Amino acid sequence: MTAAQAFTELNAWQVMAWGLLFFGVLYTAGGWGMTALTRWLQRRGVGRVLDTRPLKPDQLRREWRQSLHSVLIFGIGMIVPWGLLQLGWARLEPDAGPWRIAIEIVVLLIWNDVHFWINHRLLHTRLLGRFHGDHHRSIVTTPWSTYSFHPIEALMLGNVILLPMVVHDFSFWSLASVPVLSLLLNVIGHSNYDFFPGVSDTHALAASRRHHLHHARPNGNYGFALAFMDRLMRTRVALPATARPRTE
Repeated sequence: MTAAQAFTELNAWQVMAWGLLFFGVLYTAGGWGMTALTRWLQRRGVGRVLDTRPLKPDQLRREWRQSLHSVLIFGIGMIVPWGLLQLGWARLEPDAGPWRIAIEIVVLLIWNDVHFWINHRLLHTRLLGRFHGDHHRSIVTTPWSTYSFHPIEALMLGNVILLPMVVHDFSFWSLASVPVLSLLLNVIGHSNYDFFPGVSDTHALAASRRHHLHHARPNGNYGFALAFMDRLMRTRVALPATARPRTE
């Protein structure tokens, strides 16, 4: 039995249970893993902390509490793509080869950046801005800020695979890669750590620097891991402050 067949043969309760376990483990592993990595790199003098100011009182507990809500929404929300498959509105390609899967993953990563920019930009409008304020309470970000959303924001960002599913028959593994790679890239963006200080702000390896600047001055840099949407939409922000850590 393939992974695609196993997923479609689950019942609704099993889908939600597996979804909660999947996103819970993903978030916990990402938070602890990135915290350990940045501490290890700092001890060895590789890279630098972007903002050395202390966290706000109770920040971590707030991030964990809000992230629990997001994990619940993402996990229970797995019922939606499962439902699309059950209704026949989408289907999975069971015989996709490695090259097809690799191409699909690249396409989905690009779509993820487009989807994120659109929703993130909407969350910075007057209409929806009140739902994004919870996330921006973390001015000095941590890996645990990654899922620290208002439930409305979690719903907006969590539907990224639905449109691709109804327009193309993706491999199960291509679709499964989206939350994994998204969490990995997102936790890098919120790590408050500049892993490659020598690269430019628009470089793919400077994502953490760009998102750090967005939290410090939230009037641009709405993109996710890449900078192409901010360049296309002229929302890129680059200030000299990104070249040095904040210490005040």
